[in-house]
Amino acid sequence: MNIPSRSIKRRRQRTSFYAIPLLIALEPLLFIGLMLFKLILFDRLVHVPNMAMNRDDLLTAAGTLALASFWTLWLPPQGRRIALILLNIILTAIIYADLIYFRYFQDLISVPVLMQAGQVGALGESIGSLLNVVDLWFFADWLLLLLPLAVFTFFRIRSNRRTPMQLSYLKPNRLRIAIRRLVAGIALFIMGFMLVYVPVHKAKQTWAAELFTGNWWNLSLYNVTGVLGFHGYDLYRYANEHWFQNSSVTAEQITEAKQWFETRAAQRKALESDALFGKYKGKNVILLQLEAFQSFVINQRMNGVEVTPNINKLIGSSIYFSNFYHQTAQGRTSDADLAANVSLQPLPSGSVFIRYAQHDYDSMPQTLKDHGYTANVFHAYDGGFWNRNMMYDRLGYDNFFSKNSYYIDEPIGWSLGDKSFFKQSVDRMVNEKQPFYSFLISLSSHHPYQLPKSAQTLDVGTFKNTMFGNYLEAIHYVDAAIGSLVEELKATGLWDQSIFMFYGDHDNSIREWEPFEAFLGHPLNETEQFRILKGIPFVVHLPNDERAGTYEQVGGQLDITPTVLHLLGISSADQTMIGTPLITAQPDKQQHQKRIVFRNGAFTDGAVLYLPAEDGLPEHSKCYAFTTGEEVTTDPTACNSGAAAARLELEASDLVIEHDLVKSMFAR
Repeated sequence: MNIPSRSIKRRRQRTSFYAIPLLIALEPLLFIGLMLFKLILFDRLVHVPNMAMNRDDLLTAAGTLALASFWTLWLPPQGRRIALILLNIILTAIIYADLIYFRYFQDLISVPVLMQAGQVGALGESIGSLLNVVDLWFFADWLLLLLPLAVFTFFRIRSNRRTPMQLSYLKPNRLRIAIRRLVAGIALFIMGFMLVYVPVHKAKQTWAAELFTGNWWNLSLYNVTGVLGFHGYDLYRYANEHWFQNSSVTAEQITEAKQWFETRAAQRKALESDALFGKYKGKNVILLQLEAFQSFVINQRMNGVEVTPNINKLIGSSIYFSNFYHQTAQGRTSDADLAANVSLQPLPSGSVFIRYAQHDYDSMPQTLKDHGYTANVFHAYDGGFWNRNMMYDRLGYDNFFSKNSYYIDEPIGWSLGDKSFFKQSVDRMVNEKQPFYSFLISLSSHHPYQLPKSAQTLDVGTFKNTMFGNYLEAIHYVDAAIGSLVEELKATGLWDQSIFMFYGDHDNSIREWEPFEAFLGHPLNETEQFRILKGIPFVVHLPNDERAGTYEQVGGQLDITPTVLHLLGISSADQTMIGTPLITAQPDKQQHQKRIVFRNGAFTDGAVLYLPAEDGLPEHSKCYAFTTGEEVTTDPTACNSGAAAARLELEASDLVIEHDLVKSMFAR
C-alpha cells in the first residue's frame, strides 16, 4: 500500500480544509434556489389580486427557506445531502398540496384542515380535475437533479469505507471543520431570521396588525408570511391555542359577545308582532341543501332550452329571494349546514363540524323537537364525512339516514342520484309522525359534475366536455329531480301540509370567468363576479302558494333558521343566533337593518357592497353601489361603519363557538 508523503498530505489537508466552506454553502444555496423557483411558480399559479410576489416577498421566502434548512449545515456531507433531498421533497409536497387545495377552496391548508384530511381524500375525481400539465415543473428537479444526486450519495457512502490509515491525514482538522459547520449554520439561521422578522414585524406594526389577532383570512396572512411562513405561523398558532396558552375567555369578552347577541335577538323579538309570526304553526318543514347550486342559472336558457325549467315553474308559486348569498368558508358544505341550521358564522380555518362538534348549539332541529317536532336528516353518503355522525347527534336530530339507509339503484357521481335519493327519502317521510322537520342534502351536482351519458339531457353546445358544460348538465339533472320530488310530495299529501324550502350550499369552484360571460352574454365587472360567486337560490313554498313572488331584499344562509321559526311562531329571542327572519308581512320595513356578512369581512346591506382587499390593505378595499356596481367615490366612508360591524359579528360568532359559550349568552 502506498502511503502519501507528508507534503502530499499537507496539500490534501489545505485543499480539503479551504474547500469545506464552499461545499458547505453550495448545497444549501442550491436548495434555496430550487425552492424559491417553486414558490414563485406557486405564486403565479394562484394569482391572488394585489399579492404578486415582489422583492420583499422573495427575501422573506428566502429567509423562510434558510430557517428550514440551516441545521443541515451541521451534518457531514452525505448526511447534509440526504437531509436537503428529504427537505426538498417534503416542502414541495406541502406547496403542491396547497396549490391543489387552493384551486378548489380558494384558500390554504391549515392545521384544522389537516385534522379533516379525510374530507380532501374523499374528493376523488375532483382532485384529478384540478391537476395541470404546468404542475410538472414542481417536480422537474426531482428527476433532473435529486435522483442522480441521491444515487451518487448512496454509492459514495458505499465506496467510502476506507481504512483509518487512509483517512488519518484529515483527523487534525476535524474539530476546525466541525466549528466551521456550526458557525455556518448559526450564520444562516441569523440571516434567515432577519430576512423573515424585519418585513413581518414591519407589517405587524402597521397595516397587518389585526391579521395576527383576528385571523380574518388565511390569504391575508400568506401575503405577509409567504406560503411556507404561513404554515409555520399556523402551526405556532394552533399549538399556542390548544397546548400552551390559557384558553379561558375574559369576562369582558363574554360581556361584549352577550351584548352583541342580545341586540340581534331584540331585532327578532320585535318582529314577533308581525302578522306572519306563527301563521304556519304546526306545519311540516322540508329543507333541501343543494350541492354547488348557484342562482345565475335560474331563468336562463341553453340553446333555447331552460336550464332549470322545474325550478322556474316552482318560483311562480313560491317566494324567491333573488339576492340571497352563501356564507361558507373552508368547511364548504358543512359550513352551509351550520349556517342554515345553527345561524352562526363558519370559522376562518377548518370546519366547525370537525373542530367543535362536542360543543353546544342552538339549532333548528333541537328547537323544533322542543316544540313537538320529529327531526331527521337525510344524506346518501358516508355518515363520517364532515363528522356528521357526531355533529348531528349534537344538533338534536332524531335520526340520520346516511348512505347505508339507501338502496343505490341510481349510481351518479359520489353516491346515489338525487332522483332516487329524493324518492326514497319521501318514502320515509310519509311514515313519520307529523309535524316533522326533514333536512335533505343532495349530492349529484358535486364537483367535477360528471354525469353518466344517460343523465345528460341538456344540449350545452360549445360548453360540451368542459367543466362549465358539465356543471350545467348536472344542474339540469338536479332541477329534474326537484320536479319529481315536488310531484311525489303532492301525491303523498305532504305538499299542502309543509313549508318546502331549498338553497344552494356554496359556489361551483369554477374560477375562469370566460364561460360565465359567454353563458350570460355580457362581460362581468367585479361586483357582478362577486354576486355570482356568492349568489345561491333560496326558494320557499308556503301552503296554498301564499306570498308568492320574487323578493329583492338581501339575505344569507344564516337567516334560514330564524325565518322558519318565525313562520312557525317559535320565539328565537333567547337563541344564540345571528340571522333574522326574511319572510315578514312588511319585508321592506326591515330591509335597511339587514346586513349580510361574509367570512372574509365583506358585506352587503342592499345599498353597498364592501369587498376587503385580499392583502389586508385598507386602501385596496372596494366599496360599490349594490345595484349599479359602480365604485362609491363621493363618500369614501360609505362602507366604513358596515365593515367595522361585520368584524364585530365575526368576532362574536367565533368567540361563542370556540369557547362553547352558546348556552351562556341568554338566561334559560
